[in-house]
Amino acid sequence: MRAITHDQQGEASQVLRLREQPTPSAPAAGQVHVRVLSRPVHPGDLAGVQGFPGVPRQRFATPRIPGLEGMGVVESVGEGVRELYAGQRVAFFPVPGAWSELVTAPADLVVPVPEGVSDETAALMLVNPITLLILLRAVEDAQHGQRGETSGHGQAGPVVQTAAGSSVGKLVSAAALKHDIPLVNLVRGAAGAETLRRRFPGLPTISTADADWRAQVRDATGGRRAQVVLDAVGGSLTGELAGLLDDGGTLITYGQLGSGSTPLESVALIPRGLTVRGVSIGRWMTRTPDERVEDVAFAAGLAATAPELFEVAASYDLADFAQAVDHVRRPGKSGTVLLTSPAS
Repeated sequence: MRAITHDQQGEASQVLRLREQPTPSAPAAGQVHVRVLSRPVHPGDLAGVQGFPGVPRQRFATPRIPGLEGMGVVESVGEGVRELYAGQRVAFFPVPGAWSELVTAPADLVVPVPEGVSDETAALMLVNPITLLILLRAVEDAQHGQRGETSGHGQAGPVVQTAAGSSVGKLVSAAALKHDIPLVNLVRGAAGAETLRRRFPGLPTISTADADWRAQVRDATGGRRAQVVLDAVGGSLTGELAGLLDDGGTLITYGQLGSGSTPLESVALIPRGLTVRGVSIGRWMTRTPDERVEDVAFAAGLAATAPELFEVAASYDLADFAQAVDHVRRPGKSGTVLLTSPAS
């Protein structure tokens, strides 16, 4: 079977290789084999390949296969698996090795694809909607807390999000409109801002390329400071975002798309009573099995009822992974890049 592998961390274009790998042995009890047809290239996947800032890059004795999410067809099932069967279309997460043509997965991490949901949508069905739920819970915690604080205005304060044109950002925008969350969207450029305004006309969208973008945010919030900032960019933008927060506000960080850095002491955490909270889908497995079942049901329902929120930027065969990685980093990209492989 084909698989994309790397034996050390580093720049994806330099360390990733397409190789032939041995076919896995038959699934054990409680496991299934999935013939993977499509899998997304998430920023987190590339971060795992490249390594994280401040952490020494690793070498691996056994080559690793990136990817945790994908969709495909069940090829075989192990003993005791009752709800899944050969030939069934499924999605999976978190299952290491998604960037290969065949994965062995615990049956409880494999989800039947709802009827009518396309393969492309199914490939994106789990990670982004679950990330949305994680962010919404974090926002709710920040807005209400144990004391039910509301920034002294009798209602939840404004929420600002960066990378609003990303796949997750668009899900947040849709949820904000549905749940009456006072959201202000930030994007990097004028073209992206205009596109997002057309997509979500009920939400203010501001380009941080504008010299007066901070003033535009204040105008959009009616002069109120933000109670919460959702940030997928980080880096040198962090200090600017902290400046948008009301005293006692919360910066929720869940990505590192930006460059540069911001010294922590420069954001006046102590005198202003600010909270910085990191959230990651990597901690989703700490939720109870029943809670995870509820989250997956939400994700599958969203894929079935709102497939337009699962936008695909382009699809590339596994062999063209270098082009796929380049596309992920393309300025102005809209949607998620997929890596595909044939059904047989």
